[in-house]
Amino acid sequence: MSNNIDNKQNDYLALAEEKKTAKVSDTKKSASSTKKTAEDKKLEAAKKAADKKAADAAKRAAEKKKAADKKAADEKKKADEAAKRAAAKKVAEEKKKADEAAKKAAAKKAADEKKKAGEAKKAADAAKKTNAKKASDDKKKSSSSSASKNTSASKKATSATKTEAEKKNSTSEKKPSKLKYLGGLLFAKMLKGGASELHANAEEVNKLNVFPVPDGDTGDNMTMTIESGVASLNNIETDDLAEVLKVASKGMLLGARGNSGVILSQFFAGMAKGLENVENADSAKIAHALELGVEQAYNSVMTPTEGTILTVAREAVEYAVSRLNSKSTVQSLFSDLVKEMNASLERTPEILPVLGEAGVVDSGGAGLLYIIDGLNRVLNGEEIEETESLVPMHHAASVDATGSFGPDSVMEYGYCTELLVQLMNKKIKANPFDIDALKIFLATIGDSIVAFQTDSIVKIHVHTMTPEKVLRHMRKFGEFLTVKIENMSVQHTELRSPDDSKPIIAPDEPKKKYGIVAVSNGAGISELFRQFGADEIVEGGQTNNPSTCDFIDAFGKINAENIFVFPNNGNIIMAAAQAAEIYEGAKVYVIPSKSIGAGYVALSSMNFEGSEPEALLGEAEEAIGRIVAASISPAIRDADMNGVHVNEGDTIGIVAKEIVISEPTREAAAHGLVDKLLESGDKFMLTVFYGKDATAEESSELEAYILAKHPTVETYFIDGGQEVYPYLFVAE
Repeated sequence: MSNNIDNKQNDYLALAEEKKTAKVSDTKKSASSTKKTAEDKKLEAAKKAADKKAADAAKRAAEKKKAADKKAADEKKKADEAAKRAAAKKVAEEKKKADEAAKKAAAKKAADEKKKAGEAKKAADAAKKTNAKKASDDKKKSSSSSASKNTSASKKATSATKTEAEKKNSTSEKKPSKLKYLGGLLFAKMLKGGASELHANAEEVNKLNVFPVPDGDTGDNMTMTIESGVASLNNIETDDLAEVLKVASKGMLLGARGNSGVILSQFFAGMAKGLENVENADSAKIAHALELGVEQAYNSVMTPTEGTILTVAREAVEYAVSRLNSKSTVQSLFSDLVKEMNASLERTPEILPVLGEAGVVDSGGAGLLYIIDGLNRVLNGEEIEETESLVPMHHAASVDATGSFGPDSVMEYGYCTELLVQLMNKKIKANPFDIDALKIFLATIGDSIVAFQTDSIVKIHVHTMTPEKVLRHMRKFGEFLTVKIENMSVQHTELRSPDDSKPIIAPDEPKKKYGIVAVSNGAGISELFRQFGADEIVEGGQTNNPSTCDFIDAFGKINAENIFVFPNNGNIIMAAAQAAEIYEGAKVYVIPSKSIGAGYVALSSMNFEGSEPEALLGEAEEAIGRIVAASISPAIRDADMNGVHVNEGDTIGIVAKEIVISEPTREAAAHGLVDKLLESGDKFMLTVFYGKDATAEESSELEAYILAKHPTVETYFIDGGQEVYPYLFVAE
């Protein structure tokens, strides 16, 4: 038994030894593992240190490279600035030399003139000694002739007209003025006389421009407006005054050009309303019609300005009405009108400061005076020589005869067919006319349809393969006042671009949501508007204002539910608005763009995808509010305006209807105007449209100047090809 105990004890001892050995082994393993972990950590730390050292080295290298690049850039910038300064200095030195040369020439000229003046004074003194009385009389005459501050154009528009009027009035006083009633035939003759009188003096009215620049067109616009009314009377033989005035006024509405033309058309439209159903009118009824004419003229302007054609019309009518009595005749009424129009026109510079500053009378008022004076002269028996109409003849468009449409050509396009039809009572009595039925008929033979009726006048525009059907159909109801049929496959002159030739659209083709019409007077500008989505370009601008009818024709060529119009000239907005009111084929929105730059920025800012018309209109108006438009132009007379003295032959810079600079050279004016546009520091983009009169060398020089003087401004030069203004600027 003791052996068994010993054996167990030995087993326990052996087991204990084994556990001890195992524990020692584990301890060694643990120590070894701990040692290995420490070495790993040491290696990892070393690696991290190496990586950090390398990163720091790379960072230092990058910083060193950046510093080197910055130094190089700074040196380049300094070199560029030095070059720019050198170029600017050279330009300045050349300008200084030119200025000095000009000053020397001016000083020499002044000295010569002073010498001549001295010699003249000596001669005058000698003459004074020999003939004191004659010299005194001459002095009085000279003093009298220099009293007027108006230009020669103003004098011709007022004093010359006044002299004629007084001469005719004195003549009429020798003959009893007993015409109690005015009929249609005599009024039609009077209207032709008024148109001829204005036509003969249109250039004098054009010169009555507030700004001394060659862009006056009031005389031409008013002449073409009244001539459109006269032309509509060609087939009228009735002595019904109401009918004659109604037809003439509607002709003027369609032919109205420029703001003064639109106001003139509205004046006669108001008269037509006042004489509705009046076959022969006495002085009282004519006076009432004149009052309505003035009222409608004022209502046609959103914000009427006194000292303009409106004032001249109102004051003359008020004066004539105040003098009515039981002995009044038609002659006495018109005599009073002419008398007070002269006086009112003379007062316009006192009412409107800008006219006084420019030394001119109001051009629109002068145009109205010539018309009424012409009416009065014919009324008193004078024959006024008829003049050739300024209204463009549609059929006079030249055709490309180089083979664009030859004997083997295929007729892919239709005929642009436009008619102005006078409905005839004897025809419509048996065959009543209905404008809606006409539109249905036209839809069966063509597209791009415009058809509307104004009293007894019907205006039609349609693209069709069979224009003879249109002519045959309309002969059932009346006679043609004007007819224009053009093959749209033939390329016309610049008055009509090839883009106007469009394939016939099926009558049932759905309308697109938006269409765009823009006014432009330069090939480059027109192309720019087309790139921005303009469907139709109406040729026009300063000195070439499109008519109400021109806009209506453009609207009719667009198959759209809504049409946006960009007049791009403050003097065209009213004609566009008048056309929008007349047109029934779409909803027309007139964008108030008073310059090419405003129209360009407004159109480029509009997002037509998914937007509603009112929102787009708001976008356009907001964009226009962010820009400043400016231009330069040669000066055609001396002037002092807005604190700037202008010499004839200078180049002036205009910003927002104000002359801000006048320089002897176009280069200096362009530089100065750019500096003024950008001096506020809040304009970061400048677009420059260079026109026909600006040379490539001049444009390059101007671009270099802007880059040197205003390097942070993003500048774009565009070949606009516009007339009148060598440069148009748009600062955003």
